[in-house]
Amino acid sequence: MFLARFAAIAATSLFFAGAALAAPRSILPAEEYTLPYTGAMPLCDDPFVLNSVSSAFGWREFEFWHSGLQMSEFRQVQEIGSRSNGVEYIPRRYCIARATFSDGHERVVKYNVIENGGAFGFNFGVDWCVVGLDRNRAYAPGCQAAMP
Repeated sequence: MFLARFAAIAATSLFFAGAALAAPRSILPAEEYTLPYTGAMPLCDDPFVLNSVSSAFGWREFEFWHSGLQMSEFRQVQEIGSRSNGVEYIPRRYCIARATFSDGHERVVKYNVIENGGAFGFNFGVDWCVVGLDRNRAYAPGCQAAMP
């Protein structure tokens, strides 16, 4: 008797759990269910964004790799995608550019601008990678992990 009752309850629970999983969910933009997001991010060629990338790169090269390598100029700045992971995720703008470095070489820089990704969630943040200079392979292979 107990076993029959348990089996009936288990079957009913599985039926409703399966129905809940199969039900389509509506996809809402992050700013509609998380208050701090607006969907507004600076463009790829915004001087503040480019300065953030070059200063962070210079600091990392000086502090960790002791190379003194610096970025001197950005060219061919392009947007690769905006919110490419889906509207329900934190808003990001994906970018790619060519940069000239203090060693005379030109390299590809891949970066993304993250809404409220700055210090303590204020302002925007920038996540970046220089192809050929990803020394700790954080974005390997070829900085692809910095892209959508």
